[in-house]
Amino acid sequence: MNQANVVNVEIAGESYAIRTVASPEYTMQCAAHVDHAISEILASGGLLQAHKAGILAALAVTDELYQARREAEALRAEVRRLAAKLAADIEERLGASDLAARS
Repeated sequence: MNQANVVNVEIAGESYAIRTVASPEYTMQCAAHVDHAISEILASGGLLQAHKAGILAALAVTDELYQARREAEALRAEVRRLAAKLAADIEERLGASDLAARS
């Protein structure tokens, strides 16, 4: 079982002690990504409440996640298609060589 680390991060000017089994570097990268998303929303103006910026940042990060999942699934489907085509080509060539050897 992995031991939990406590990692101190800063998000939107607030310090947080995060308990996690992930590496400190990874946790800090995640926090930096969230901080950047919040900063972008706050920089766009018109939004004064930090908790609303956090909600909008969560939506933006979730959108990134879903887009990445769609792209990954499209790549998996393409790999499956190419693997099936390759297998069919190999079968066809092996079958043709078997026929040639029998003649």
